[in-house]
Amino acid sequence: MWKTKYEVSRPSERVQPPRSPEMAGEAERVRLLSEQVERLADHLERMNFAEYVQLLNKPKRMIFLSLIGGIARGVGIAIGFTIIAATLLYFLQKLVGLNLPIIGDFIADIVKIVDAQLNTPSY
Repeated sequence: MWKTKYEVSRPSERVQPPRSPEMAGEAERVRLLSEQVERLADHLERMNFAEYVQLLNKPKRMIFLSLIGGIARGVGIAIGFTIIAATLLYFLQKLVGLNLPIIGDFIADIVKIVDAQLNTPSY
């Protein structure tokens, strides 16, 4: 098991043999509880729970990381949409070249509108 700076020292792994039947049940309950606590500690360690708590204690850092994450997502969405739209427009132009009877006129109108919009200057 990996040791971190947040790990708490554990009691000895050995459990003294029980002296009576009541103590045997108690020792078993303590052993099961100890195993559950260890599993919980392992889960929390794998989730980086300590780092998350530290992040919650520093709101400025959390705001900064959220801002950077939002900007990155926005840029990614813009780039992805641009690539998809360009690809779609490319295939629509190829469909116009096939001279399909009904669909061809509709697609030609869409391509003309997009080309006109791209060629108009924006102020």
